[in-house]
Amino acid sequence: MIPQQNRLWWEREDLCYKDGNLVFSGKSAAGLINVTGTPAFFYSANRISQNLERLQEALSQLDSYQIYYAIKANRFAPILTHIKKTGLCGVDICSPNELLHAFSCGFTCSEISYTAHAMTNDELRLLADNPDVRLNCDSLSTIRRLGQFCSHRKIGIRVNPAMGIGYRDSETLRYSGDKTTKFGVYREQFEEALALASKHGLIVDTIHFHTGCGYLNNQLSIFDEILEATHWFTDKVKDLASVNLGGGLGVPHDEDDVNLDLDSWVSVINKHYGGKGLTVCVEPGDYVVKDSGILILEVNTVERKQQTDFIGVNGGFNLAIEPAFYGLPCEPVVLEQKTDTLKPVTIAGNINESLDVWKDNFPMPDQIKEGDLLAFINAGGYASSMMSNHCMRGQVSENIVF
Repeated sequence: MIPQQNRLWWEREDLCYKDGNLVFSGKSAAGLINVTGTPAFFYSANRISQNLERLQEALSQLDSYQIYYAIKANRFAPILTHIKKTGLCGVDICSPNELLHAFSCGFTCSEISYTAHAMTNDELRLLADNPDVRLNCDSLSTIRRLGQFCSHRKIGIRVNPAMGIGYRDSETLRYSGDKTTKFGVYREQFEEALALASKHGLIVDTIHFHTGCGYLNNQLSIFDEILEATHWFTDKVKDLASVNLGGGLGVPHDEDDVNLDLDSWVSVINKHYGGKGLTVCVEPGDYVVKDSGILILEVNTVERKQQTDFIGVNGGFNLAIEPAFYGLPCEPVVLEQKTDTLKPVTIAGNINESLDVWKDNFPMPDQIKEGDLLAFINAGGYASSMMSNHCMRGQVSENIVF
């Protein structure tokens, strides 16, 4: 065994090599697999708590705040019940089934924020009957149809400031921008949205916006510009009580990424919405769970084709879609370090699609053989929650580690 001498960029106290063996949440990663087999997701409850505590500490610089964890990032029930037990946040949801799921995991209606698009009438009836759920309407149609089922209900309006933000400025991770998107009410519709709400006796007390996913510290200037643009909307709401900034807070995905400095992030928020008597709401998903999870897969193929060394594993993009579709990598690491010598390899999944490549021409320790195990980090968010049974290879276990 020849452990690497230098700490790798992703290593931290609860995810690191000790004596050359990968340790996750205080336990041997190889030991975890002895129970579950592969493919398998593992989530660190302690890391989730730490992420929420760090976020809460930063937000405490504001006069009033509320955190809603976006459960679409990871809806694994043990994670939700753990988050509920921490008492650190509520949940952000976007469908009736998510509402029922959150309720089954212990969250009360008053701890739930609901933001969805193209809502059905049955969905709106459900929300009309549960007025304690904080509802953000993202279209004129939603406001008009909700008004048919209730009045005197408090609502938020999701707006679109026509500006976006995303990991490495990825267009696919922006929810608004130069291209018109389906999300939110634009300036041209906003006065009509307020009038519709008033006509049906609905009280607008929140402005909501979510403009993209995965932004890091070097994009805080863009975040600043987005908040500046939202004043156009908030200044027009007479009963404004809260501003919901959505989610989008990112985590590093490779060694060139710089962590989001939460104090700097909150400083930008304070600049725009501090001292105004408003509650600032945020809906983090990735920031809470992404770096809490790993996916462990088994190597079943080691083969050179032309000038490329391929490593084939028993799981593909159907288990974690973001690397292939959004350019958000899950970096592969060996479970046991045996050499410091690196060799470029292409790690491919077992799905019959050309996109199914975990990493292309990526330096890995020159030790990997068939039967070895690899861990893919940053697999805690938007992996299992978006997985499919494509090619009927969707079999995977999910496990929480305390």
